[in-house]
Amino acid sequence: MGKEIERKFIVNGDAYKSLAKGVLYRQGYFCSDTRRSIRVRVFNDRGYLTVKGPSIGATRLEYEYEIPADEANEMLEFLCERPIIEKLRYKFQFEGFTWEIDEFLGENEGLIIAEIELPDESTVFKKPDWIGREVTGDPRYLNSNLIKNPYKNFKE
Repeated sequence: MGKEIERKFIVNGDAYKSLAKGVLYRQGYFCSDTRRSIRVRVFNDRGYLTVKGPSIGATRLEYEYEIPADEANEMLEFLCERPIIEKLRYKFQFEGFTWEIDEFLGENEGLIIAEIELPDESTVFKKPDWIGREVTGDPRYLNSNLIKNPYKNFKE
């Protein structure tokens, strides 16, 4: 069984840009309700199909499969809900964990989220100084919800 244990945080400032190069991610959703989401994603000329279950705390079921990039792009163009999520992703190591920083573009411009995947919900980890408040339990920050209610509608 696939499982994702992930915590999310708001990013303060742009110090993360000196740690890694941003890679453009484009993703769209076929189904984006609170009980499940099905998305297609393209980055680095590779395509992926992902199915996720509901979040229980910081944990949810996740299944991901590589698919041909040309088919993924076609799905993004013709089958996915709008708007498509576009973001620059920066990945780097800090204190033994991989952090992913998503700098959103388009309808969600201005939103910068840090994510860390953990082996267990009780895992203790250190955060870089510029990591702000946690938004793991806030459904507004789920990518699947950002297509229905973009960040520009609720930014703080």
